[in-house]
Amino acid sequence: MKIYKFALYGLMLSALALGGCSTFKKDDESKAEAAGKVGEEATPIELYNAGLKAMKEGNYRVAITSFEDVERKFPYSEYATDSQLLAGKAAHQGRFFDDAIVALDRFIELHPGNDQIDYAYYLQALCYYEQISDVSRDQQMTQDTLKALDTLIKRFPNSQYTRDAQLKRDLTLDHLAGKEMEIGRYYLTRGHTNASINRFLNVVRNYQTTTHVPEALHRLVEAYLSLGIEDEALRIASILAYNYPGDKWYEKTYKILNPELRDELNSERSWLDRTVDAILAPE
Repeated sequence: MKIYKFALYGLMLSALALGGCSTFKKDDESKAEAAGKVGEEATPIELYNAGLKAMKEGNYRVAITSFEDVERKFPYSEYATDSQLLAGKAAHQGRFFDDAIVALDRFIELHPGNDQIDYAYYLQALCYYEQISDVSRDQQMTQDTLKALDTLIKRFPNSQYTRDAQLKRDLTLDHLAGKEMEIGRYYLTRGHTNASINRFLNVVRNYQTTTHVPEALHRLVEAYLSLGIEDEALRIASILAYNYPGDKWYEKTYKILNPELRDELNSERSWLDRTVDAILAPE
């Protein structure tokens, strides 16, 4: 009797397991189809719409596969070109940046005259931009971002995406300048003064529109004073005083100058003010 009961329970469990597997399989198939995984007999528009649906639902890998299937299976359909671009867009949204860059490179190469070519360049630049690391790490990605943004801005100055690209370019330059400042400060605090001067001068010369210039000028004054080169320190202080008279870095600079250099700086500022007033005075 006990053997019979165990056998009966075993048959019941097997039946439940088989029924469960069948149910799970159907659920998986239903979810896959809902996510956009359509069958081998799917038409271009079905694959295309499946990709759009998957992308809307956040199933970016499924979306990429659907769009790639459109191009692979129906390369001459009216949906093939858009699918190439959308595959790159889905990869970007899913943060599969390497895949996105490859897909967008291919779109740009195959369709240079497409009316959405500027958008492809913009998406590619975003793939680099969104990977920019903090200033304490290697800045190769930042350099790649700057190159991609410059390409878009130069090739499509009137594009609807160019304004945003210019704003991101300014932020990218600020990021690069920040890296130079970090290295310069490191050298300065460890007594490698000449090396620090090179870094700060690079910021002043090549990143003039960034927020780091006032500090770079102040650090140059610090560096030249530590070397005993007071004439150069005074010259840099004068530039800082003229361009950023109310900035906190000018105030810091003024405090580290000795009384004699302060008098000379004030004299130079007075002369510059008189000269500018004379130039701007109406005839």
